[in-house]
Amino acid sequence: MDKKEDTPKWYFRKSFIIFAVCCVGPLALPLIWWRSNTKRSWKIGLTIVILALSWLLFQLTLDSIQRIKEYYKLLDAL
Repeated sequence: MDKKEDTPKWYFRKSFIIFAVCCVGPLALPLIWWRSNTKRSWKIGLTIVILALSWLLFQLTLDSIQRIKEYYKLLDAL
């Protein structure tokens, strides 16, 4: 078997998938699911972790926006 066939394409390499998850979050999940070298249990686990982390970060963002709105209301009252 040729060495070139064993090497995954650049978009299926771990480093690129990690970079994609950090940049676009759950939108990078298809890269994990289409990667043939990863076991199904890892795919399910990574999906759960990425979705949970994305939900947490979304909730924190909403909370931050609400706090900023409250600060602006306080500044307008001055």
